[in-house]
Amino acid sequence: MLLASLIVLILLAQSAWAQQKGWEAEWNAILAAAKKEGKVVVANSPDPAMRDISASFQSRFGITVEHLSAGASRIAGRLRSELQAGINTVDVVLSGVQTIANVLYRDKMLDPLKPALIHPEANDPGKWKKGKLWFVDPEERYVLRVYDTITGLLHVNTDYVKPGELAKAADLLQPKWRGKISTEDPTSAGSGSNTSARIYVQMGEDFIKRLYIDQKPVITRERRQLTDWLARGTYPISFGAQSSDVEKMSKEGFPLKEILGFPDMPPALTGSPWMLGLMIKAPHPNAARVFLNWIVSKEALEIYSRAEGRATLRKDVDDSFIPAEQIPRPGVNYFDTFDWDWTVTGKEKIRLRMKELLAR
Repeated sequence: MLLASLIVLILLAQSAWAQQKGWEAEWNAILAAAKKEGKVVVANSPDPAMRDISASFQSRFGITVEHLSAGASRIAGRLRSELQAGINTVDVVLSGVQTIANVLYRDKMLDPLKPALIHPEANDPGKWKKGKLWFVDPEERYVLRVYDTITGLLHVNTDYVKPGELAKAADLLQPKWRGKISTEDPTSAGSGSNTSARIYVQMGEDFIKRLYIDQKPVITRERRQLTDWLARGTYPISFGAQSSDVEKMSKEGFPLKEILGFPDMPPALTGSPWMLGLMIKAPHPNAARVFLNWIVSKEALEIYSRAEGRATLRKDVDDSFIPAEQIPRPGVNYFDTFDWDWTVTGKEKIRLRMKELLAR
């Protein structure tokens, strides 16, 4: 009996060792091939954090990161045009849920991502708050979510918006704020339409009409412009200003404040700044795999988390710098703006409805 038990233990140890050696051998082969490819091409929204990401990745692996940086709708349009022309220039996509679900996944522009994540730093279940990698697509293979944060609703310049003046969402409709609100385009796929869809669901279409039409907000697709207007007080209420840019300007002394929600419009969750996808027929397949495994590592996500002020789903990433009110609490049923089914079935209908309303 003892001998049999020892044999079983030896076989298990050998099996575990073989598995470890297996992934290491595969990883080393991929890494060697990736270095020969020399670069990986990543499509993402304009994002200052990518400079640090690129530098860190190149320093660690000796592989260059090239960027296709543009708004979500522009990236989606370019990738669709390339696919139709039989061209593949992009390896990896870091994108919001609307683009990745309603364009890239729907149009079969993604290869399975799950098999590419072989490094324990990426796929060890014990490193993730959900006890596994959170693939949000129906097959649980193509689209990976790595962030979960209570999202901000808007920002204000407190030189112009005094305490108590926006005590509830209904206060946004006061005449004094007409022409004083800016917003990212709610008709274009991205954070602007995400915000308007959230407001639509939580407050209804009548509120949407009064806010987006009667209040005469200025609409732009340039998020940095939103932050500049906010800081100058040109438009002291802003939907869609980049949180990381606002934080930097706040540290420089600008009187800016983020509002997460109101009593009549409770806080919601976001998977921002991005979800992760692997483009079909990636031109640098090995470099893409190295980047995919690394971008969800502790090292990479700590860079992004600090730059964007977003909480990750990794257990080992320090989130002590994130305000406690922005970290989801267990057991609370939040409205999730990045929910897959909501994105595919509900949010897109609202985006199209917003186009109808604003075209009148």
